[in-house]
Amino acid sequence: MGRGAHSRGTGCAVAAAIYSSKEKMTVRRLMLGVFVMVATFVLGTSVAAAAPHFTHGGSPVCTITTSGGTASVSCPTELAGLGEGDLLIETTVAGFAVYTCQNQGGNQAPGQNRVLEGPTTTPVLVPGGSIKNGRAAFTALGNLAAAATVSGTAAGCPNPNWTGVNPQLTVTDITENISQAGVLLFTCTASNPEGLTSPVTLSCQPA
Repeated sequence: MGRGAHSRGTGCAVAAAIYSSKEKMTVRRLMLGVFVMVATFVLGTSVAAAAPHFTHGGSPVCTITTSGGTASVSCPTELAGLGEGDLLIETTVAGFAVYTCQNQGGNQAPGQNRVLEGPTTTPVLVPGGSIKNGRAAFTALGNLAAAATVSGTAAGCPNPNWTGVNPQLTVTDITENISQAGVLLFTCTASNPEGLTSPVTLSCQPA
């Protein structure tokens, strides 16, 4: 009887220890879940409670620089009234290229087609620690490049045996999305199917 009672007592103690260990793990998981929820709520509340807006003269005005088959876009921007958290600026650029047609004998003729290029998106990150008194100045950047050569068919050459060479790139669309702590703040755009003229002021809408 003594041994049986001792065995039962030991078994109960082990079971209690296992149960206690599982209970602690459950509590820790619950605490971690609550912490993540609170952190997300605080960041979201911080951004929502703020009143982000462009400073006077701080709306994005983009400079477009093209050289043959490459183009770069640079858009200085300044915001105020920001909350806490990193800023993510994603600039998307699209356009078209027109090629010169060239045959094997070196003869050239203008290509008749617009070859669509992009869209390509370039991200820029502004760390939350660099935002001072809710204010941040940054430059959104974008790039676009055309292939050095394309088929005669794609370029709109006199016949498929020709090749499209020497692309001339035109930017037609720019989109700048500005987010903080995962929350979209503004979408800024400019579009012209015939080509944007630099400098171009983007039209911005709050999310």
